[in-house]
Amino acid sequence: MCGVKLSLITISFNSVDTIQKCIDSVASQTFGPIQYILIDGNSSDGTREVILKNKAHIHYFKSEPDEGIYDAMNKGLAQATGDVVGLLNADDYFANAHVLSEIAGVFEQYDPDILYADLDYVDTDGRLMRRWRSGNYSPGKFNWGWMPPHPTFYAKRKLFENLGKYNMDYGTAADYELMLRFMYPNEARVRYLNKVIVKMVSGGVSNRHIYNRLEAWKYDFKAMTNHKINFPVLGILLKPLRKITQFIT
Repeated sequence: MCGVKLSLITISFNSVDTIQKCIDSVASQTFGPIQYILIDGNSSDGTREVILKNKAHIHYFKSEPDEGIYDAMNKGLAQATGDVVGLLNADDYFANAHVLSEIAGVFEQYDPDILYADLDYVDTDGRLMRRWRSGNYSPGKFNWGWMPPHPTFYAKRKLFENLGKYNMDYGTAADYELMLRFMYPNEARVRYLNKVIVKMVSGGVSNRHIYNRLEAWKYDFKAMTNHKINFPVLGILLKPLRKITQFIT
């Protein structure tokens, strides 16, 4: 049995149609034990009732109003006790039952600070829409609009303690800013797992409307500038263009 302890955080808000599949994908993992934390934003559609029916698989559950998804993530991080922490959103699910075993194995064998992998975007019926293949990391990639897929991002808990949690001053780019902060100026040791580990249902918050997309670019630029990316304007232009390759099969 691997000696690495994992904490996994799921955040939800009015996710009654998807939360059961998410929980099932966690409960089916061959790795254990997992500290499974579920933070709900005071859902009113039956999500909380579904969660409570699955309480045998959940180690910590809280449902209350919050200030958005990153506030909820920070609440989950405050409860995490594992060596390594990851997140699985309520609309998403693991690609297979061995994902967490493989992640823990990489941390045990190579002892990185951070691991990231690949994901597939799917529709609500599970049909493949896009493929996000991350590739190996080098620090210079951030200068060209690269980022790892946040749903595949696992980091040692001590990084959150030493470098900070999600900064809501960066709006919908708070996940990008945190990964950039950990990996680029702070030079965390990074390992790429060349496998699809998450199925992500299409339709992120930052992509729902042109206004949301413009807001995301503004926050991306703020993160790039504050963390001294060499060419932030070029990075802003290239970041969305990288998504084109995700549609190429």
